[in-house]
Amino acid sequence: MSHKSDLIATDIEAYLKQHEHKQLLRFITCGSVDDGKSTLIGRLLYDSKMIYEDQLAQLETDSKKVGTTGGNFDPALLTDGLKAEREQGITIDVAYRYFSTAKRKFIIADTPGHEQYTRNMATGASSADLAVILIDARHGVLTQTRRHSFIVSLLGIRHVVVAVNKMDLAEYSEERFNEICDDYRSFATRLDLPDLHFIPISALNGDNLVDRSEHMPWYSGSTLMNFLETVYIGSDRNFQDFRMPVQFVNRPDLNFRGFCGTIASGIIRPGEEIMVLPSGQKSKVKEIVTYEGNLDEAFTPLSITLTMEDEIDASRGDMIVRPGNLPKSRDHIDAMLVWMDGAAMVPGKTYLFKHTTQTLPGTIDTLSYRVDVNTLHREPAPQLELNEIGRVSISLSAPIHFDAYRRNRSTGAFIVVDRITNATVAAGMILDKSGDDKAKSVWDDDIKGTQSTDPNEVSAVTAEERAARFGQSPATVLLTGLTGSGKTAVAHAVERQLFDAGRAVAMIDGEMVRRGLSRDLGFSAEDRSENLRRGAHLAQALNQAGMICLASFVAPLDAVRGKAAKLIGENQFFVVHVATPIDVCRTRDTKGQYAKADAGELLNFPGVTADYEEPANPDLVIDSSKLSIEECANAVVELLKSKSVIR
Repeated sequence: MSHKSDLIATDIEAYLKQHEHKQLLRFITCGSVDDGKSTLIGRLLYDSKMIYEDQLAQLETDSKKVGTTGGNFDPALLTDGLKAEREQGITIDVAYRYFSTAKRKFIIADTPGHEQYTRNMATGASSADLAVILIDARHGVLTQTRRHSFIVSLLGIRHVVVAVNKMDLAEYSEERFNEICDDYRSFATRLDLPDLHFIPISALNGDNLVDRSEHMPWYSGSTLMNFLETVYIGSDRNFQDFRMPVQFVNRPDLNFRGFCGTIASGIIRPGEEIMVLPSGQKSKVKEIVTYEGNLDEAFTPLSITLTMEDEIDASRGDMIVRPGNLPKSRDHIDAMLVWMDGAAMVPGKTYLFKHTTQTLPGTIDTLSYRVDVNTLHREPAPQLELNEIGRVSISLSAPIHFDAYRRNRSTGAFIVVDRITNATVAAGMILDKSGDDKAKSVWDDDIKGTQSTDPNEVSAVTAEERAARFGQSPATVLLTGLTGSGKTAVAHAVERQLFDAGRAVAMIDGEMVRRGLSRDLGFSAEDRSENLRRGAHLAQALNQAGMICLASFVAPLDAVRGKAAKLIGENQFFVVHVATPIDVCRTRDTKGQYAKADAGELLNFPGVTADYEEPANPDLVIDSSKLSIEECANAVVELLKSKSVIR
């Protein structure tokens, strides 16, 4: 429904033009069961005078029959339109509502709160600019609140409003509101929610929705409607990387040949040079054609037709880009997957993968880990069940042209389709993984060979004899952290302490290994994995000699660190996370690596242009910005004592 304007009566053309150029905001409401999502939307529309009179009369009648407010007006019935929803008083499917005010147009997705309908929530969130997460003031932050917050973060929604609802049932308590805000913030620190706001509301009574509440004079912030009308979303879209997947080749006659599609990101103008992928053909844009006429400039998310100065070949599934700004093109990707089907994911099974305008077969090779959405911890799992989320490696029958999902939601997203039933079984977000080819992993073969080897068989001196001589048990301590975290300095300090105490100890450093054993390696994820593998074999040799090994490596991926533990032996492998904040690490950067990574000159740099996954269950966490190097070293030595490595 549209905002009522005086222009309708005086100048209908001006009104339509004004309405046409309003900015569109898509947002979702989500949260736990019975937190009041549908009530919020219904009341928002009611207080904004956005409900037709006949709708209102019908709602009042339905409220007496199937409402949950004791016969009073029930705003939730405006979005809960399914019979099953009204019978149970819950939201099952995503309900979309459109309305506009004098400042903006809105599309609302009312998403279900029940765990079994999480896939519906993910569907509604996939195209949203903003999320309104409701929390019942009586119950606080619940499991489903955390689950939906994690999905909102995973799907890259930057703007989040936490609406603490039912404040009337909490006696409009400021103390209760602040308690819930603090609880949510402590959880959200592990999520990527850059623009987070809190508003106390009562959806049923309309407090702080459109008008400021008289019951909460202690709250001086914006009302929900005012925030929705004013939140800035202009910088959310990617206007730098021009990407236009070809959807259709328009050839109405011999004199016209145009490539139709929706601009996924970036800006294009006539006369600019373009390239068609995968062929690599180049040309210049002759015209930007639309139904309303030719344009001097087009940008995301417009649907356009491009004509070229040269006769080039392109078809559905190809992508038009700029020659100096290319997406990644690979047939092997890493992605986060939200599984949406009742039948579990089957690694190795052939599925169809739909990415932009391209559909091609492929397989899910491996499941690296499953995410426990309640704790955000990563855990090993053989498969993904309904509504579960995990990181997977995927092999496709042909290369696709993509960007990381964090950079471009259009070219970084895909869906997985069952080839037999044609049902959508999963939604995926591509991770920023470097390397052009699928590297051969040699971990598994090496681990199998190593695990069957008795250390006593490789030397005439037994492990027991070495332990008796040195007065210690062999062990490897992996110190992992960002560049500049201080892990190498801590390792040196620990080495000094242990050596002075008469221990047999040696230290290996990732850069040291690169100067010798790994001179042939680069810095892709696969090469970093191989560098750690070689370092792990070196550490294993030192352990077999009865020594304590201190290994200082960035080792950015948790799964690879787990393989090192399996290779060396989990009972003698300890992980120390040097969790120095990245801002502090930047100040220690004497080589200018962070600045180069920020400028895009240094790719695959953990923490900036590549992922750094914090250890899921480290044996020790230290922060060299809060503790001195000596204090950090003391903590590592105490760890070795507690593990009975030294006495």
